[in-house]
Amino acid sequence: MKITEQSENLRVHIAEHAKTFKLSWVQLGQGLYSVWRDKLYQSWEFDKFEDYVVRELGLKKPLALKLVKTYFFVEQDEPVYLKKEFAEARETVNIPSYEGLDVLRLARSKKELTREDYTKLRKDIFEKGKEASVVRKDLTTIIKERKKIDPEEARDARLNTSVRRLAAALRSFKKDMETLKLADPDIIEEAEGLLKRLEEQHSNDPQAH
Repeated sequence: MKITEQSENLRVHIAEHAKTFKLSWVQLGQGLYSVWRDKLYQSWEFDKFEDYVVRELGLKKPLALKLVKTYFFVEQDEPVYLKKEFAEARETVNIPSYEGLDVLRLARSKKELTREDYTKLRKDIFEKGKEASVVRKDLTTIIKERKKIDPEEARDARLNTSVRRLAAALRSFKKDMETLKLADPDIIEEAEGLLKRLEEQHSNDPQAH
């Protein structure tokens, strides 16, 4: 099929419209962020932010909050995205969607990720235009790898769990014995002493916090 000037112009226009579509969330996110931050919805006779977005805008609360959080993240951490030159210098396919930016926002707060991990995810989103679902899977895989527990940590975790269960059982035993008077006072006193020691051990165990 012969390529005509008309078809090429249409192709360019569609690409520009697609780019505009992918960036259209920014203005909505910015507006919602202002409404949420300054509680403007109250002056419009809405008690809650979610009441405003649901009843007036027809948006679901999770979506509205995601847009607010993602916009705030972009404004604070990735302001380059908001500049006109950013979109102009990129092909449409490489413009990050708000879903991709939301994944990056969540990745930013994951303590399991190294700086190199975050840089790679950012590059996948900002430079390669990877789909949010793909980047989300990559993020999940990285976190799982970082969370692999060595045998010693696993043993300590089991010990800590056992201590908590024993302490709970002693509390229950002590309460029942005192209420129903089913044990001698010295036995109850011994149980109380053991419970106190277990609670002290648990409070001093860094794994408990």
